[in-house]
Amino acid sequence: MSAQLLAASGTASFNPIPFMVLAPVLGAVLIALVPRARDEVARQIALGFSLVSFAMAIALVTRFDTHEAGFQFLSRTPFIKSLGISWSFGIDGISLWMVALTGLLFTVGIAAVKPDHDPKAYYGWMLVLMTGSMGTFVALDLIVFFLFFEVVLVPMYFLIGSWGHGDKVYAATKFFLYTTFGSAFLFVGILATAYLHQRGAGGHITFDVVRIARDQVIGTGAARWLFAAFAIAFAVKIPMFPVHTWLPDAHTEAPTAGSVILAGVLLKLGAYGLIRFGLYLFPEAAHFFSPLMLTLGVVGILYGAVCAAMQADLKRLVAYSSVAHMGFIVIGLFSLTRQGIDGGVLQMLNHGISTPALFLLVGLIYERRHTREIAQLGGIQKVAPVFAGVFMLVMLSSVGLPGLNGFPGEFLALAGTFAHARWWGVLAASGTILAAVYLLWAYQRVFHGPANAENRTFAELRVSEALGLLPLLVLIVALGVFPKPVLDRIEPSVNALVEHMADHVPAIDRNDVKAPVAAEGAEASQGSTSSTGGSGS
Repeated sequence: MSAQLLAASGTASFNPIPFMVLAPVLGAVLIALVPRARDEVARQIALGFSLVSFAMAIALVTRFDTHEAGFQFLSRTPFIKSLGISWSFGIDGISLWMVALTGLLFTVGIAAVKPDHDPKAYYGWMLVLMTGSMGTFVALDLIVFFLFFEVVLVPMYFLIGSWGHGDKVYAATKFFLYTTFGSAFLFVGILATAYLHQRGAGGHITFDVVRIARDQVIGTGAARWLFAAFAIAFAVKIPMFPVHTWLPDAHTEAPTAGSVILAGVLLKLGAYGLIRFGLYLFPEAAHFFSPLMLTLGVVGILYGAVCAAMQADLKRLVAYSSVAHMGFIVIGLFSLTRQGIDGGVLQMLNHGISTPALFLLVGLIYERRHTREIAQLGGIQKVAPVFAGVFMLVMLSSVGLPGLNGFPGEFLALAGTFAHARWWGVLAASGTILAAVYLLWAYQRVFHGPANAENRTFAELRVSEALGLLPLLVLIVALGVFPKPVLDRIEPSVNALVEHMADHVPAIDRNDVKAPVAAEGAEASQGSTSSTGGSGS
């Protein structure tokens, strides 16, 4: 199967993608027109328009053809025709679940969390952020992708800086500077990619992702430099070690809904970028840099786990756990195997469910106790057993307990890594043990033991709070027990991606039958044959 499968797909009579992308920003415009005296209406508008966008995402899931590996629901409208830029959108099995996750988390975040001041501006920025996130996942034009990729920075900056806690301005500024630094590399890489493609393929300049990936006319050396530029931008967004330091501050100071979106959606923009604009556009460069990316992924897993175990702030602990969990996604993707990439994409979805649920629960703890210091908590299980039970379920899913959603993705990512890079897989597997250490230890200190005077009045989980968490809890169990419907939609696109890479990189095994021991034996045999032939001649 060639790269052409990645480029093809039919379109439907009604295409939900433009409505899905535009609905939130239209809601933001409507909120701006609402008189300030009626700020409560802003929440209803935000919830309504986020539900419309989410409904469009669900329509994409239900109408998605599981037998088609290419992009579906294609939409193309000229933007700057002379430069070959168009509003080009489409989804495949990799982006499908990201838009569904985005729709779910924004709807849950808006419904479950209210701002403490100026709701009109708050909900307006949330909807702009939703449009930017949706557009990033479906853009098939490099310039359009960059525009949406940058749009998300501004609303998140204001959400942290205006509705955050503590040193919120510092955290917002650090987030903005780090991600803008990465975006500079991305923009230069995009322009260079289009120019070098035009020079190699001839004709008019284009920023069409599918055409650039199909042609593969950029020289090996240049492609490696371009991959590095893209990888730096996406590494900051994930974030990967050592450009991760903005994340703990941003998570700790962000409002609860901001942390939910940051962990569940914005971090996935970086991982998605590595797939779409790393593995797909530059397969040889991805193979060349895979040892480095695997190393950084493993370092992130171990470093994030150790740092999480040392935190005194519960929210900061969850923030560092994201650094570790995103490392599993990176190693899965750069195993360059079907299993590994399947696991990486599935883990993108699973992390986007479990970690936002943890942030919602930590936010509820802060509302009740006005502190996130682990040392000041304790004994909560005695006065709020339902709350403690829900927290334990989510925590165990983050640990990767079999039967919950954290297990299938990590298992597939590790299995793919073992097949491609055994010792990286061994080191990464130790991260699952460390995750159990820091999360179980944190749970023990927060919920077990004697309760002090403040904790004895800790309120039980309310019905409204439980309803906000319910969709995430259902998915935690459902995807742990039966992930097949998700994998059925992911696998065709991942298979086509691996075959696309194998078409251009002979070292990549399109059938995933590479066994390290057998491969080493074959190399030894070839070496022996070569040596014998040499002496005979």
